[in-house]
Order: sequence, then structure tokens, then C-alpha cells
Amino acid sequence: MRNYSLQEIESWDRFYRANFINSLTGFKSVNLIGTANTLGQTNLSIFSSIVHLGSNPAYVGYVNRPIDAAPDTITNIETTGVYTINHIQPFFVDKAHQTSAKYESSISEFEEVGLTPHFIDEFKAPFVQESKVKYGLELQEIIPIKLNQTFFVIGKIVSVYLEENILNNDGFLHLENAQTICSNGIDAYYKTSLIGRYEYAKPNQPLNTPNATWGPK
Repeated sequence: MRNYSLQEIESWDRFYRANFINSLTGFKSVNLIGTANTLGQTNLSIFSSIVHLGSNPAYVGYVNRPIDAAPDTITNIETTGVYTINHIQPFFVDKAHQTSAKYESSISEFEEVGLTPHFIDEFKAPFVQESKVKYGLELQEIIPIKLNQTFFVIGKIVSVYLEENILNNDGFLHLENAQTICSNGIDAYYKTSLIGRYEYAKPNQPLNTPNATWGPK
């Protein structure tokens, strides 16, 4: 096994270094965040930094890049207080990836890439109609990260929409039934499959064989 020192890593071309470090953290959840400004102009952006923060209340966080690099998503969230997170499936992964392009604020990524904005009830942020798992959030807190001028955005889940064959009878979501994808690095996407579900781990108690056959609700 070879060692890569910080000195060597910092000497690399910036694109090579970015690919290396972004891949090093491993497979990640990748989603589309849908927003709209106060005039109803829609915005859609791909993010691979979304994390679970708590179940009760149901908090989810994500990292937004510096304002100069990615202003529209965080500005829309801050002004309207709402946004959506939408899982990505293989049949529109190319369109999802295209939302990473730097479009002007006056241009809707929905229209440019060919995805459909779906406003449900009176929620003021658009869902991705094509997505099989999606949820709406209300902004709770935006935390500036001084180290690199990014922002940690925390939202509370207020509504969830998914196909019924995804939900297990114990509340677990079989995301492989939705064909939800994951990502690695900045431009690679992967399909997933279930290895198994394990029991709740306790000290000095052996685990039973993982059960990969638990059916949907």
C-alpha cells in the first residue's frame, strides 16, 4: 500500500486533486434540490452532501458552496424558507448531472435539462415530478463555515412523497425498489443493491444472520 503525503497531494493539478479528494470520502447520497424565488422562478441543483441529522424532529442538512460559486439555491431557501430534496433514478441521471452547469439566475434548470417542476398543494418549492422519492423541507438554520466560506443548511422535513412498494412494514425504505442511485467523486454515479439488514447491535451479543429478504409493506 502506497502512502500519499499532504505535500504530494498539494503539488497535483487542481482537477486531479479534486477528483482524488472527492472520491476518497466514498459513495454518497446524491439528490436534486428544488427551489423557487419570491417571483416563482424555479431552480434545480444537484448535491451529494446531504446528511441525516435527526428523526424527531426530522432534520436534514446539506453543504452549500460559497455564495459566489452557487448563489441561487441558498438565496431562494433563505428568502422563501422552503425547498425540496428529490432522489435521482437512472433514467434521468444525465439530466440531473446537467443541473451542475452554471446557468444564469434567470434560467430554470428544470426547463434547460428537461425535468418537470411539480408544485404540490401550496408548498412554494418545486418537486421533481420524475423522482420516485422526494420530500419538502422548511429552513431551520444556516450555519456559515468560515474555513472555506461554505454554508451548512439545516431543514425540517414537513412532507414526504414516495411509491408504496418502497415502504417496508417496519418503516424502512427499500430504496433499491425506487432504483435510487448514489455517487462518488464529482461525476460518477452508481446503482445500489441490498446486502442485508442487521439487528440492533448490543455489547456481548452476537448478531443474527442479516436478512436481505424482508418484503415491502
